Amino acid sequence: MAGGNAMSRYARQICLPDVGETGQEAIRAAQVLVVGAGGLSAPVLQYLVGAGVGRITVMDGDTVSLSNLHRQTLFREADIGRSKARVAVDTLAALNAACDITAQCTPLDPATAPALVRGSTLVLDCADSFAVSYTLSDACRAADVPLISASVLGFSGYAGGFCGTAPSLRAVFPDLPDRAATCATAGVMGPVVGLVGAAQAQMALGCLIGQTPSPLGQVISFDMHGFRSGGFRFDAAPEPAPDLAFIAQSQITPSDYVVELRDATEAAQSVARHARRLSVTDFKAGSPVPDTPTRAVFACASGLRAWQAAQHLRSYWDGEISLIAMGTTQPDERHST
Repeated sequence: MAGGNAMSRYARQICLPDVGETGQEAIRAAQVLVVGAGGLSAPVLQYLVGAGVGRITVMDGDTVSLSNLHRQTLFREADIGRSKARVAVDTLAALNAACDITAQCTPLDPATAPALVRGSTLVLDCADSFAVSYTLSDACRAADVPLISASVLGFSGYAGGFCGTAPSLRAVFPDLPDRAATCATAGVMGPVVGLVGAAQAQMALGCLIGQTPSPLGQVISFDMHGFRSGGFRFDAAPEPAPDLAFIAQSQITPSDYVVELRDATEAAQSVARHARRLSVTDFKAGSPVPDTPTRAVFACASGLRAWQAAQHLRSYWDGEISLIAMGTTQPDERHST
C-alpha cells in the first residue's frame, strides 16, 4: 500500500495523541497470535486488521456450525462445515490487504504453545476454554509475552490483561470452577460476546501502543442482564506456586501414573495404554496413591474433572501432577464461545 493511502486509512487513529506515528508503527510491526476463531474473535480480528496489525495468526481446530452463527459474525450459512480459522482468514484478507494473516486449523497444543507464544508480540485468548486460558497464561508468563484473555457466558463476561508486566491469569483465577457451564447448556447472547470482544480488541491495541494506564493488570467485567459494568486492577496480585499445568497427550511418558477419568462410553480409547480408568470420587476417598517419585497425569474432556481429581490427590500426596484436556466429547463439559 502506498504511503499516502496508508496515512489516509489510519488517519483517524494516528491523530490520537496516544497513538501517533510511533503507535501506528508499533501496531504495524506486531505479530499477534489469536487462539480461537469464534464469537470473541469476530470483533477482535476485524478491529485488529482494521487498525493495521502487521501479522496475525488465527488458530482454531473447529468448524463452522449453524447454532453458533448468532454470535460468530465472521461466518455465513454457506460456511457451515468449513474450518473457522480458514474462513476467518479468507474474510479478513478482503478487509486489509496490508495485513499478513495466516490460519492454523488445529487446536492449541500445550506441547507447541510455548514456541507459538515466543514468536508473538501479543497473544489473545478467544477460545473461552479454561484449559486453553491456563496453557496460554503459563506459556506467556514464561516468555514474558502479554496475554489478553476474555470469557463470556449468558449475559455476562470479562476481558483482562495478564502476563508481560502484570501477574498471570493464575494469580487472579487460581481455581477452576466447580462446574463448567457452557454456551450449549446455559446459553449466550450474541451482542454480549461482541461487546466483550470489542473490549478485548481495545485492550490488545492499548497494549501495543503503550497506553496509560496499561491494560495489563486490568480486568473489565460486563453484566448486560443488569446493564452494569465494572472492573479492578490486580498489579500486586501474588503469583501462586507453579502446579497443575496442562500438558499434551504426546507428553505422557511410560513412567507416568496416568488416570483416564472418562469412562468407556465417553471414550472407548484411553488417553494412554497404561492409563487406569478411575473417577474423581475415587480420589476424593483418598485411596489411589501413585508410585513415588512418578508423575501423576489426569485426563478428561475439558480438564475440569482432571483438576478436581488432582486437587483431591494433592491433599494427601505431594508429587508432581499434570492435567490433560482431550477435547469436548461430553455436552456438560463444553465451554466454548
